[in-house]
Amino acid sequence: MKEYTSIQSDTWRRLKKNRGAVFGMVIIVLSLVTALLAYFLAPDHSPYANRMVLEIGGRKPGYKQSFLLIKKQQEVIRTSFLQRLFSGRDDRYDWMPISSWKQQGDSLIVRKLIDETISERQSFLNTPKNKNLRIRTRTFWFGTDRYGRDILSRLIIGVRVSLAVGLITVILSLSIGIFLGGLAGYYGGKTDQLIMWLLNVIWSIPTLLLVFALTLLLGKGFWQVFIAIGLTMWVNVARLVRGQVLAVKQLEYIEAARALGYSDSRIIIRHILPNILGPVMVIAAANFASAIVIEAGLSFLGIGVQPPQPSWGLMIKENYNFIITHNPMLALAPGIAIMLLVLAFNLLGNGLRDALNVKV
Repeated sequence: MKEYTSIQSDTWRRLKKNRGAVFGMVIIVLSLVTALLAYFLAPDHSPYANRMVLEIGGRKPGYKQSFLLIKKQQEVIRTSFLQRLFSGRDDRYDWMPISSWKQQGDSLIVRKLIDETISERQSFLNTPKNKNLRIRTRTFWFGTDRYGRDILSRLIIGVRVSLAVGLITVILSLSIGIFLGGLAGYYGGKTDQLIMWLLNVIWSIPTLLLVFALTLLLGKGFWQVFIAIGLTMWVNVARLVRGQVLAVKQLEYIEAARALGYSDSRIIIRHILPNILGPVMVIAAANFASAIVIEAGLSFLGIGVQPPQPSWGLMIKENYNFIITHNPMLALAPGIAIMLLVLAFNLLGNGLRDALNVKV
């Protein structure tokens, strides 16, 4: 036990010395915290950050706008803390963009914004006891998309999709890959030949083409795309696990375990798998990064996560036309977010490889 703890501490010490890995871990931890508290951090806390104000669509970063908040006639159901944490909270007010306002007696006179240069005069009854009207000024730090939605809010909510697809993909690919790779490497013979034949068949199909087929089979949606990506990325894991098991099962302690009469399942689970976790952790980090890129590509092509749920790939699709016009940040912001998160997992994977002294 002490020897195992010493190995862990040595690995952690080597990992901390790798600046790239530390940078990757910081980005990943910040992303996890952001994903958990997304609806509390996002300026737009409505479900999917889908508050549309068409009059201010396509504005540049740093755009500041005043709004008259008019309480909705229908009562909005109050949400609990957990409901707001996971799915946000419905707006209790309608957001009307205004260019100016003034109080005259018991009336509030506003200029409702129609376009950048057009506004119309409107008046509302506004007494000290009237709580149905409020005026707010908001700054859109990353601008707004063509529907007038806050880009920063949708970026914050969208990190959930990227982390979720990576996590589900890694769980699926590791579960299938470790199981089949372990069987092929440990038993060999016909079992190995059959599994390797399956691996070669799956390997020969381009990943994106296979994902397209599975997505069309399972349908478009949040969970379907995750499962489709996960079912295509287990081949690398299975190949790696098979090779590691082939090497480890020849060692003396495995022969000793067989001599003691341990079952095959116990030998594989308790004696072989713990000793090949290093390479598996490295390829898991790489699969996490690949899954984020594939999901973004599928959403960009329109067969991934569906609107109004925000996805970084979908945001690029909706706004890529702005790259060559007046507001390229609408498409660059989600692209930079994808790049940073993928880079973080790749740097962490490289750091784990060096710290664990993995040779694959």
